[in-house]
Amino acid sequence: MKTLKLLITLFVLTTLVACAQMNSSLVAPAGIANNDHEALIRHYERLAKQAKIKLEENKAILEAYEARPYYYGRQGLDLQSHTSANIREHARTLKQSLEFANLHRRLALEQQKKLNIAADTKDHDLTVENSEYFDNKGL
Repeated sequence: MKTLKLLITLFVLTTLVACAQMNSSLVAPAGIANNDHEALIRHYERLAKQAKIKLEENKAILEAYEARPYYYGRQGLDLQSHTSANIREHARTLKQSLEFANLHRRLALEQQKKLNIAADTKDHDLTVENSEYFDNKGL
């Protein structure tokens, strides 16, 4: 009986962990390939812009709560606390989005450099058939 309860508990916990949602605000969208850095830059910059707008809105709301706490009664402290938590979350999202955008910006530059180097090496013919690069032409 104990083993049955243990197995059921493990099954329920495993199911809950498997169904847990990730923070969807910073997950790359399904329609963008991992190596499409330009699209990922736009995506993370869009997220950062949205987070900044929400951050400013919540700061204004918090100022209103703090300016006139007597309007909100007993719930005023809860509202302030909730708004402060929202501000922290939006600030974290903004910071991470900008970091990811900068990361993909650097990766895009590296990818472009690699493409430029590959294009430059195709322009130069360094094969054995091209004898102008060898000192021993007559051998």
